[in-house]
Amino acid sequence: MKAYHLNGGAGAGGLVLADVSRPEPAGGEVRIRVEAASLNYRDLMILDRVGQGGLNGRVPLSDGAGVVDAIGSGVTQWQPGDRVVASFFRDWVAGPFKASYIPSALGGNTMDGMLAEYVVLPATALVSVPAHLSAVEAATLPCAGVTAWHGLIARGGMGKGDTLLVQGTGGVALFGLQFAVALGARAIVISSSDEKLARAKALGGSILINYRDTPDWDAALMKATEGEGASHILELGGPGTYDRSLRSIASGGKIVQIGVLTGFGPKPDLARLQWENADIVGVTVGSREHFTAMNRFLTDKAIHPIVDRVYGFDEVPHAFAHLRTGSHFGKVVVKL
Repeated sequence: MKAYHLNGGAGAGGLVLADVSRPEPAGGEVRIRVEAASLNYRDLMILDRVGQGGLNGRVPLSDGAGVVDAIGSGVTQWQPGDRVVASFFRDWVAGPFKASYIPSALGGNTMDGMLAEYVVLPATALVSVPAHLSAVEAATLPCAGVTAWHGLIARGGMGKGDTLLVQGTGGVALFGLQFAVALGARAIVISSSDEKLARAKALGGSILINYRDTPDWDAALMKATEGEGASHILELGGPGTYDRSLRSIASGGKIVQIGVLTGFGPKPDLARLQWENADIVGVTVGSREHFTAMNRFLTDKAIHPIVDRVYGFDEVPHAFAHLRTGSHFGKVVVKL
């Protein structure tokens, strides 16, 4: 079979397509014929670290969907032909997060990912693809979808009548927007592109702010909400946006912290959280249990993920390059 490996070079040069042996499932494991995989900002960060060593030979990408091709002994919950998608953390099945789950993140420091024609995973690391979704759509779910679900709904409790602030129009942001609209919450979207804001409006965004034209977007948000602020904020930007998020939070609100897109830098002043009785919810993706609950919601609400562009298996370097431009609206996917 063919699989992409990380291999020493800088940028796209660190991606090598190799011929390798097709893996065989052991007891409790399932082999998946991968049909699609999607990219996340994390994958760019990992690719940029390849030159530092320690990642040579790693199969990248956490997100992928496909069809069960073979099962190992003792596997009863899956059969060949079942449509499945892999959970981001191989070992986080249910319950509270534990630090011991970190090494089981697919496509990271210690665990191969999904950018291969076949992968083998424990049966417990898989969920069923919602019947109304294609493999391309399902491949967008494990990181971005589950992150938004875990932070905003499982822990954030977002519901009807709430107000969500979404920063940008990447994968997590648009899942958050779609979840908010489906729940009857108001969605505020900030972006530097009027064209993207128009597309976000078509998805149900109700307050749209171009932060290039309106750098003080926090003040514009407070004015648009008559001083109330946002009950939920998907904090994707990091130091470049955090102080404005703090100034935008409603009393009793929740900042769902998931991103470092503007880099690491000075720490924000968190005093306002105390005065507003607000919370920060730190989120790194979620469990298979979160994934399964989200899929029920997607099915019930007939939600389809937003796919920006689909690349072929031989176009993976171009997919990474497109993601790096930041011009995407939704998810970038590779179809095998």
